[in-house]
Parts: sequence; structure tokens; C-alpha cells
Amino acid sequence: MGVALTKSAQWTTAAGFGTGTLEITPLNEGILKEIIMFVESFIYKHPQEAKYVFVEPLEWKTNLDPSAFESGYVVSATTVKSEEVDKNGQPLLFLSVPQIKIRSFGQLSCLLFIAKDTKLKEAQACIEANRNPVAKILGMDYNTMKEDPSILNILDKITKEDDPESEVKMKMAMLLEELDLHLLNYSLKHASLEIHLNPVTIKKDIELLKHFSGQGEQTVLESIEYTSDYEFSNGCRAPPWRQLHGEICYVLVKPHDVETLCITCCAEGVFLNGGKTDDEGEINYERKGAIYKDLVTFLKHKSAKFSENMSKQVSTRLTEEQQKVKDQPKKAPKKKEADALHKSITSSNKSKLENNQINFGKNQMTKRLEPSVNWKTDVDFKVISVRDTQEKKHGGRPEKSTPPVSPGRAQLVHKNADKTEEIPSESSSESEEDEEPPDHRQEANADLPSEYWQIQKLVKYLKGGNQTATVIALCSMRDFNLAQETCQLAIRDVGGLEVLINLLDTDEVKCKIGSLKILKEISYNPQIRRNIVDLGGLPVMVNILDSPHKILKCLAAETIANVAKFRRARRVVRHHGGITKLVALLDCAQNSTEPAQASLYDERDVEVARCGALALWSCSKSYANKEAIRKAGGIPLLAQLLKTSHENMLIPVVGTLQECASEESYRAAIKAERIIENLVKNLNSENEQLQEHCAMAIYQCAEDEETRDLVRLHGGLKPLASLLNKTDNKERLAAVTGAIWKCSISKENVTKFREYRAIETLVGLLTDQPEEVLVNVVGALGECCQEYENRVLVRKCGGIQPLVNLLVGINQALLVNVTKAVGACAVEPESMVIIDRLDGVRLLWSLLKNPHPDVKASAAWALCPCIQNAKDAGEMVRSFVGGLELVVNLLKSDNKEVLASVCAVITNIAKDQENLAVITDHGVVPLLSKLANTNNDKLRQHLAEAISRCCMWGRNKVAFGEHKAVAPLVRYLKSNDTNVHRATAQALYQLSEDANNCITMHENGAVKLLLDMVGSPDQDLQEAAAGCISNIRRLALATEKARYP
Repeated sequence: MGVALTKSAQWTTAAGFGTGTLEITPLNEGILKEIIMFVESFIYKHPQEAKYVFVEPLEWKTNLDPSAFESGYVVSATTVKSEEVDKNGQPLLFLSVPQIKIRSFGQLSCLLFIAKDTKLKEAQACIEANRNPVAKILGMDYNTMKEDPSILNILDKITKEDDPESEVKMKMAMLLEELDLHLLNYSLKHASLEIHLNPVTIKKDIELLKHFSGQGEQTVLESIEYTSDYEFSNGCRAPPWRQLHGEICYVLVKPHDVETLCITCCAEGVFLNGGKTDDEGEINYERKGAIYKDLVTFLKHKSAKFSENMSKQVSTRLTEEQQKVKDQPKKAPKKKEADALHKSITSSNKSKLENNQINFGKNQMTKRLEPSVNWKTDVDFKVISVRDTQEKKHGGRPEKSTPPVSPGRAQLVHKNADKTEEIPSESSSESEEDEEPPDHRQEANADLPSEYWQIQKLVKYLKGGNQTATVIALCSMRDFNLAQETCQLAIRDVGGLEVLINLLDTDEVKCKIGSLKILKEISYNPQIRRNIVDLGGLPVMVNILDSPHKILKCLAAETIANVAKFRRARRVVRHHGGITKLVALLDCAQNSTEPAQASLYDERDVEVARCGALALWSCSKSYANKEAIRKAGGIPLLAQLLKTSHENMLIPVVGTLQECASEESYRAAIKAERIIENLVKNLNSENEQLQEHCAMAIYQCAEDEETRDLVRLHGGLKPLASLLNKTDNKERLAAVTGAIWKCSISKENVTKFREYRAIETLVGLLTDQPEEVLVNVVGALGECCQEYENRVLVRKCGGIQPLVNLLVGINQALLVNVTKAVGACAVEPESMVIIDRLDGVRLLWSLLKNPHPDVKASAAWALCPCIQNAKDAGEMVRSFVGGLELVVNLLKSDNKEVLASVCAVITNIAKDQENLAVITDHGVVPLLSKLANTNNDKLRQHLAEAISRCCMWGRNKVAFGEHKAVAPLVRYLKSNDTNVHRATAQALYQLSEDANNCITMHENGAVKLLLDMVGSPDQDLQEAAAGCISNIRRLALATEKARYP
């Protein structure tokens, strides 16, 4: 421990000793975490040694408050003493704010548990204050800073002592020595992973930046220069005593938009130092910021102008190189010309590229990351021509040129092949083209593996051999590891793909089988998929689906499944009739004389159906293909296959149904074909992937109430609840929580989930889970908390705090769900107290500024119960600076849901007279009046309620009449919604206290409509209608009396 802290930990002082502090570096943080893990587990792993009393206490300044200590301690306002004492009666932990003294590992362990989130800071403070902790724990004889700390010396000293606790002390010494070795090994591993710069690469970076620097707006820097002109023989410019710390040189850089920067370049990276002193011009070597991997990365973070101009330089040079490539003749150069070109690029002294660009050949720079990956493209365009020349030389074909790439497409990780593959969103147009990934070729001057040349020879045999030679070559090619990217790209680079696709057009079954087996393996590679489509391979494979040979059908369908991972490929399959043919493969019994039962299917027929389902699964990512599958009669066949016991068949079948269930037409068909029952049955499978897809299919279908009832009736809720406890597979957990969320929309299902203790489990999943899981968990809790019993359960399980903590996120779907859940919990007064204490209301109010309308609306709905159940709601609302003005301004929104929710919030705010006066001053009356001409019943109800409440201040009743709000309100009485009737009658009753409003109501036929509502079973509606009629009648009588006294 002492050696590791002395030699490995990084301190702010140059020397290893002194009063410096630990630097904020990944290595130091890692060392501290390892020490914390050791100390935390010490009390459990070594209970006897945990009681050992240190020779001297470890002492440092702590940030802990005495109130954090509970049982086991004697606590006062400024001091804490542990009840555990040594043989002299002295406490093993003593805190006198802010100094703390600890004399055992047991108390150290307890302290870390008390510190919780601040344990890292406490550990850092302890280490900084006790630079040699071993000497304090075991005594000065074991000072690791002065003597050899080997385990033999330590044990020898302990055994010579007469201390009766020598055995415990010996074990302590061994444990500390083990920790020391562990920390040293950790430091070595960390150092081995770091990228180390060297003088050569630093010098090249600086020279390159000098080339692009100078006066003018287009240059990347104004100037860059060394602080010292003297260069040592090793290439360093730093003084020798600084070179001991890995420092190479110091550079003064003047960007266009910031002050001059004094930068240290060292083996670990580049960082900003303290700059030159004013008086002596000496450099302050102490680091003042983070360490960056190279000079360019550092400058991009420090100067926006540098980053902008650097991009322009790269873009300009890239355009020049592209133009040069276009101007070159398409005919491949002869061998001598290619050799000359290759030599011109790789030459270290004569090449023009070396003067202006970074050399990416075999030099020392290849051992680390380049200063800027963008600069590499300057060389790549010239290297491509060399690669093409090499391909011509060895008999291959050059790859077809691809169009420029448009950035910003969505990407998803392909689970099986671990390759990046884009999947379009559901809203994407089928006519849009996918982003083409970079076309990776073997480097022209790279050391190609022996497999590359062997595959090239086999391709020659494929091209020119007879049938026997072709079959042998195909078999030999399959002996290579085709899952390896080198082999996959080698087949393509030497023209093997064209040959393999051409073999599919032959009449030789064996050649077709061999070709398809190879294509199936290499098509896991995203680049190969695109090449197959570019070469017209998919239509040929679609035609093979009609073959009488079942093995050919299987191989073709599996290859289509691999290739159809991107939109263009799926479209090609559909346009050539592939969907209909793939659906036909699902009918296992079409060529069989056996009864159509899964147990009697011929094994080959089952495999054909499995491969067909696999291909349909890939194709079903697009809406047009989903429709094509449905029209081809795919749903009944998928339903039939769902009854089989073959798990490898069930996964693609359920996967296809899951993809298609996003469409309403499919959900109706799934109910009609009684597929839900089989989905529920397969939830009990042991196969995790099958469980995941079944749960996801239920999630998609459970939007429909009848489907939710079917899931419950077929016993699907219990397996879903049990799968919540299996949290290791996050994809499955996301699917399961999603299914539970949608099923929870039905109250009967919520009751069942409470019986299965699913709500407690859901609360436990509110922390340390990915966002896709959290969205579903919070959505499920939001539905469950609509019932009183579940709200109490969530509160008792400690679910309020994690829910409030999630209000600070940025995920739109998560925010919508968490606001709904918090709003549901706020209905219960005891939960509301917790929400208020955690500042949850303020967080909800701040979400009213969110740019997404759904989040605004959901936050506003959640605020309503918060205001209703807060103890001093009026004062709480006024405490939010600018909060009332924000709410009033939201009445200018175009979103109906936002408007309805904000009207509901205003209804609750206006219950406080002072707040009502404030929102009146902010212009709430004209804004509410402007919304009166709406046909949306939900908005009508809450708007009428808001108007009713706002009438209770000043001359607002008159103002609503002046802003033409009364006549539209009368029309609300013609709605079919009783809630609208009640709210409108109450608003009209308030407005009818003004004579002009009564006249307007009478003119618009309000009396007749209100008379019908006097007989309503709703008492509030009765009273409001009668009161309004009474006011109108009173005005009429007063008018008659005035006219005829």
C-alpha cells in the first residue's frame, strides 16, 4: 500500500514527497476505488484483524456531519465518539468537526458505509493526509518510504517483537502487503492500456500544425512554437529533471479566438500547464486541466476557431484529392506504373505527402492513435488506386463505386454478427436509401495473411475449372474460417463474390449448394451484404426458393435472412416476389402426405419452414413487407407454426409476429388466430430469446383491451411477474417490463400483479437499469398507482425518491411516464409530503419548459394533484420564480393536450385568491377566451372549469364577456359528455352574475338547454344549471320592473 501510493499514485508535487494532493486522473481514481473495496470488505473477510488497533490513528479533515452517525456512536453537536474503545478506554473513532481520527479497520469500514456517495472524497482526503499509512498502522519500523518493504523484512520485525498481538499484527502486515502488490499490478495494467506519445510523433504534429498556421482567417492557428530551441539527443526539449516525469517538450500556441496557451507534451498525452511566470519567464510545470490524447484533440477542445478551420482544411484537401482521382484514367496502370506510384506514396524522403500530411505507413506513429483521424482521408484516396491496381494484378475485379454518404442515419448493433447495421425507423420512407458504411479494403502495403493468397488461388479455380474442380474449390474454401472478417473480405477483394453469385445461375445443384453455404457464412458482414445486392445476388436467391431441392430452399432463405438487414435489400426481395415465396415455405405440409401436425412433419420440411420464417423476420422490418406478408396469407401459417415444439422454429416465428404486431391489422388478425394463447405458453420456455420475443409480441398487442384480458385468462401475468426477477438479460427485461406496462392498463390485471408481488419488484428496478427498461418500469408503475393500495405499496417500498430522481432525465418517453407516475402518487397526501420534500414539484414545474409537447402535458397533469394535496399550495406555487407567467404563456400552445392540461393546472392555481390575481395580471382572461371556440371535449371541460374559477376575481366575469367567451360556452351544452355539461354550467353560473353575459346567454338559447339539465342525476350539474337560470330570470324581472314601474 505504501509503495503503490509512493511510486504509482500521481501527486501534484514533482517530487514523491511533500504536501501535494492526489491529481484527478483515471489511475488515481482507480487506485482509490480498489482501496475502498478492500476496506469495505475488510470487516467481513477479516473480522479478527478488523479489531486491531493502529499504532497511530489515521487523521484527516472530513466533510461528514455528526448527524450522519447513528447506532454504535456517542453523538453531540460537534463531536462523535465510537462506543468501541481500545484497552485504554480510548474510542477507536473520534470526530471533532472537521478533524477525524480512526484507529482500526473496522471503524474505517463503518465510516465508508456512512459516507455513501462521498466515500471517494473521504478516501482521497485520508490518503492525502496520511502519505505513509502503513507506518501509522504497524509502527515507524515499517516505514515503506525509507526501508525495503518486502514481506520478509516486515515478518522478521514482527516475529522479533514480544507483543502478544504479534500474530494479528503479522496477518495485518501480510494483508497490507497483498493490497500493495494488487495496487501495483493494477497500476501496471492501467499503464499498459495507455497511449504513449514519443518525441518523433510530437515533432511531426507540431511541424504539420506550423504548415497550416499563420496570419489570415483560413489558417488553423496564428502561431505555434517551442519554448526551448535546444533539442536533446533523444528528441526531447524538456529539462532532464522533467524528462524523468515523462515530459517531452513545452509549446506556446496562439489560436485565433483565445489567449496564448502554454502546453506540456508528455508520454501520457497533452495538457495545459501553469504558463510562464511574469518575472523570470520560468514555466509553471503543474498541470491545470485534463490530459488529452494528442495536440490536435487538445486544441479542438480549447479553440472553436481551430476546430472549424481544421475541418475546412481537411474538406478542401479532400476535394482536391477526389478531383485527382476522377481525373485519372479508368484503365488500370501497368505493373511498373503501379510500383512507381506505390513507391511514391511510401517513400519517406521524396514524397510530397510527407511534407504536407501525416505518414500513415509503417513507422512509429502506427503504434498509437493518429493526431487527427480526419487527416487520414487525405492519403486514403491515393491509396485506393494502388489497391485497385493490386486487385487487377492478382486477377480480381475493382469494387463498384458507391455514392457519397449522407450522415445522420440511425444505427443499431446486430446481435448475431456484432457488426454495426442500420435499421430504419418505422416512420422512415421505404424509398429512402440507407447509409452505406465505409468500404474497407485490404491495405495495399499491408502484410496480408496467407489465407488471402490461398483464397485467391481458389477463386481462380472457381473461374476457370470444370465442374469437379469447382466443387473441390468450394469445399476447400469452406475449410477456411469464414466467420473471420479477413477471409470474408478476401473473397470479395479478389472477385470471389461475382463468381459465387454466377454459380447460382448454373444447373449444377452441388455448385449451388457450395456457393450458398459460403454466401450464407460471409453475408453476416454488412459490407458483403451490400456487395451481394449490388451484384444482383438477391433476385437469383429468390428464384432458388422455387427449387424442388429442399436444401437449396433452406440455404437461399437463410442467406436472404442475412442480407435483408437493410432497407434496399428488403425492397429488392419484395419487388422480385420474394415475400410470397417465403410465405409459401411456411406451409410445412404442402409437399407431405403426413397429417398437418407438428410432431409428424418431415424434419426437412420443418427446416425449410424455419429458414423461411428467419427470412421473413428480417424482411418484416418495413411496413410494405408487413403488408405483403399479410396479403400472402402469412398470419395463419405463422399461427400454425407457433404450435410446434421446435424452439429453433419458434424464435423466428415469434420474432416475425413481434415485428408485425406494431400494425393494427396484424393485432386484429393475431386475436382472430388465437395466437395470444401460444405466446403466453412460450413465456414458460427455458429459452431466453424466445421469452424475450414472446414478451415483446405481447407488449405490441396489449394496446387492445381484449388482448390484455386474453393474456390474463391464459395465465400470462404470472410468468411475466416471475421473469421480472431475472435481471441479467436486459433485452428480455425490457420486453417483459413493456408487456407488464401495457397489461397494467386493465385494472383486473393490476390486481393480479399485486397478488404476484410484481409492484415491489418493479420499484426495485427503478435504479441501475438502462433507459429502455426504466421507461417500461415507470410506465407500469404509473398505471398501477391509479389505485390507492398500490400507491401506498410504492410509498412503503421507497419508490417515491427514485421516481422523483428520474424527473431530471432527458429521455422524452421516460419523462412522460415518470411524470404520470409521480402525479398518480401525489394523489395520496403522505406521498405528496415526500414529493414536496424531495423538491419534486419544482422539477415537475421545470418540465413545463421542455420542448416536447407530450412532456409538457404530462408534467401539467401531474402538477394538478400536487397543488390539490400540498399543505400550503398557494405559497408553494408563488415560490417558483416566473412559474405563474410560464403557465399562462402555455395557453398560446397549438397542442390540444397541452392546452387541456394547462387549463386544469390554472383551475387548481386559481383556488388561491392571490395567485388568481397574479395570473389575471398576466393576461389569463383573453388567452382563455381565445380558446373557447374548440370542438375538443377534453379541452372544453378543463377550459370551462378554468373560466369558472377565474370568474371569482375582480371584474373577470365582465372581461370574459368582453372577449366573446360566453356564446361559445353555451354551445358546449350541446356536447354528449356529461363532464363538459357540468363544467360549462358552473362557468355559466359564474358568468351569469354579469347582466351583459345573461343577455348573451339568452340570445344563444342557453335557457332551454339548461332547463333540460336541471333534471340531471348529477347534483352539481343540477345546482349550477338552476343557479344560472335563476340569475337570467332575475335579470329579466329587473328589466321588466324598470320598464313598467
